[in-house]
Amino acid sequence: MRKHKQAPKLIRQGDVLLIPCGSIPAVAVPVPRDAGRVVLAYGEVTGHAHALLEPGVELLTAADVRYLRVDEVSAHLLHEEHSELAIPAGTYEVRIQREYSPLETRQVRD
Repeated sequence: MRKHKQAPKLIRQGDVLLIPCGSIPAVAVPVPRDAGRVVLAYGEVTGHAHALLEPGVELLTAADVRYLRVDEVSAHLLHEEHSELAIPAGTYEVRIQREYSPLETRQVRD
């Protein structure tokens, strides 16, 4: 019997999407924390943030792509308007949902 390879589990909170990835490029540089938080995205309208507080979490960037490394058993993605999400240990590519219109492509406003 053939075993089917299970696709990695995507994690979504509002307009933030975390895609499990195998590794982070060696040229990636750390993104500084904001008031002790790792902020994945800020709401353009509300100013709320998709953020993680655990010390074993790091946001990095390389060639305009952002990566999240979670060294803890799990971390918690927080946002004022969404349910808290547990993020398992691992590496993730961070993507922000975009809207399309015939005139422009833009980030979704949270």
